[in-house]
Amino acid sequence: MNIKRSIVIRVRVVFILVALCACAIPYKVAVVQFIEGEKWKEKAEQVNFQYREVAATRGNIYAADGSLLATSLPFYQVAIDPTVVDEDDFTSGIDSLAYYLSAFYQDKPASGYKRMILEARANNKQYLMINRRQIGYQEMQQMSNWPIFNMGRVNGGIIFEKIERRFQPFSSLASRTLGTLNANGVGSGLEYSFNTYLKGQDGKALFQRLAGEVWKPLYDVDDIKPLNGFDITTTLDVTIQDVAEAALRRQLADREAAFGSVIVMEVKTGHIKAISNLERNASGTGYVESYNYAVGDMGSTEPGSTFKLVSMLALLEENKVSLNDMIETGNGVYRFYSQPMYDAKNGGYGTITVRQGFEKSSNVAISKLVDRHFGANPSKFLAYLDKIGLAEPLGLQLSGEGKPFFKKPGTNTWYGTSLPWISIGYESKLNPIHTLTLYNAVANQGKMVKPIFVKAVSNGVQTIETFDTQVIRESIASPKTIALLQELLLGVVENGTARNIKNPNYKIAGKTGTAQKLIGGTYQEVYYTSFAGYFPADNPKYSMIVVIDSPKGIAAYGGDVSAPVFKEIADKIFATDLELNTINQSKIQLAQNQTSLLPSVAAGKGEELKEIFDYLKLPSTAMAGVDWVAPSTISNSITIQVIDTEKPLVPDVTGMSLRDALYLLENKGLKVNFNGRGRVIGQSLIPGSPLLPNATIDLVLG
Repeated sequence: MNIKRSIVIRVRVVFILVALCACAIPYKVAVVQFIEGEKWKEKAEQVNFQYREVAATRGNIYAADGSLLATSLPFYQVAIDPTVVDEDDFTSGIDSLAYYLSAFYQDKPASGYKRMILEARANNKQYLMINRRQIGYQEMQQMSNWPIFNMGRVNGGIIFEKIERRFQPFSSLASRTLGTLNANGVGSGLEYSFNTYLKGQDGKALFQRLAGEVWKPLYDVDDIKPLNGFDITTTLDVTIQDVAEAALRRQLADREAAFGSVIVMEVKTGHIKAISNLERNASGTGYVESYNYAVGDMGSTEPGSTFKLVSMLALLEENKVSLNDMIETGNGVYRFYSQPMYDAKNGGYGTITVRQGFEKSSNVAISKLVDRHFGANPSKFLAYLDKIGLAEPLGLQLSGEGKPFFKKPGTNTWYGTSLPWISIGYESKLNPIHTLTLYNAVANQGKMVKPIFVKAVSNGVQTIETFDTQVIRESIASPKTIALLQELLLGVVENGTARNIKNPNYKIAGKTGTAQKLIGGTYQEVYYTSFAGYFPADNPKYSMIVVIDSPKGIAAYGGDVSAPVFKEIADKIFATDLELNTINQSKIQLAQNQTSLLPSVAAGKGEELKEIFDYLKLPSTAMAGVDWVAPSTISNSITIQVIDTEKPLVPDVTGMSLRDALYLLENKGLKVNFNGRGRVIGQSLIPGSPLLPNATIDLVLG
């Protein structure tokens, strides 16, 4: 009996518990449904519906003349919500839509696309990615006219998700200066430095979460529209940038160098007109821009003899020497304590003037002078670095500027030999842009201005902010010293280590630099070569520095490696700059017996000539949409001949300006030499002949 009663009691307890649970379930359902309904509905919406950020369109980057250097192009990811399409519309349009999709993507037959969309519709799938390939704006417009898609997002279910890509129309030109910026905000160059202006303000839109982490944009009236980023206008000149980069690349390849940099700056304003940084790529077959050597931290690289300008400035400012004083350099070897100082010339220069010591870049002459007059008080010499603004970073608009480094007297790294070695550009660190800023100040009659990369910020129609020329030092030295330094720099090209770059049409002033590289704690016969200067020397408009690291070959000095690049760039700038290369008006005469009422027109860019023809109200339809044309005046009519530049043949550049001829020929891979002034009147390679690799063409101007 006890066992039976125990079993009955247990059964009753279980029954009561089951009954209570059965009652609790509908009770809980009622509580969730009616009492806590709003709470759980809100949570569901938070999980499946969110306001998510919609990226703003990034601002454009322009060159000084308005040429587009970087922009954001819209691309689209194509998806569809087939569940929203009306049954009749879906049935009548699905075959045609599948056909269009197959013809467009060419990755599966029309039946495959039809089956994919039918399955998504049957499974009530609200988001189906059509293809992972992103399409452009024109393709998006084309797709919008296809069956079903032409009914729009609401009725046709088409979803075009906008994805913007950064695009540089001039390809790699100035790419390191323009820079990059990734999704994590890490980047370089102007894209990173001016991101606050360029990025704009992101908006918000309502998204619905579908399967997994797929979010479908719903776009509601409550959306917060994104505000597009501001545009920035740089100081860069596309033509000068192209010339500088091409000249640097050729020399790097010819000398099999490790890397090189070029900076071209406008003397009065500090505007950077060109900046190029090229280094050997990983495969060793070419050169790419991956690090801004001109501005960034240069590691252990020392400036070399271009720093001798600072030494001469200090000596002249202290009235320690005159340029005609004599200095004994002996056989080219002089010992400071136990360390020998060498001149580049075997056997030395003997007894020379201070002027000759600078022009010939004598290490012995400069170091002996500095040690003689500042050896007892080296801090007085180093104080000139503060005076001329080279002891600290310049505070450039570009982020990542390297910091100058100079040893300090009294520290554990200072030795008795430190001052002589610093005086010729060793045991110190100075970036190319810092060196150029100094040379630019000498060209600018002593006024040191900060290099500028960006001159304005705008919203497309209105200027938001401008960046004017900023003076760092009103004068780095007395007018007398500046005049003497200008004499010395001109003498280097006229009589010294850079005689090979003399130009009969205009004068260049500057200084060569060659520094042995410190590798593994010892100086090796591997060189860091440079040339810094300005032109025209009598009325400077541009300053420039060229740096080439670790060139191969017997003559691996600044005068042999970097100076020729300087000359090539300067020659082309001079030839194409109308302000410098003025036309002799006395040579322009109207023919007294001219019977034609039409002007004589030279060859050039079709769009530019069309503007002139339109202004003069002359026929110009034959030039519409044509890159290069050669008009000719015969009697009272003008004929237009289109210059074919697409075929791999030598183009006819007769009659073109040097600027147009250089652009056309160098884009064909030709190396160009030229003589004279004016327009092209002759060329060494026959027009229409086949292009040969690494060919050189000589132009005659007149």
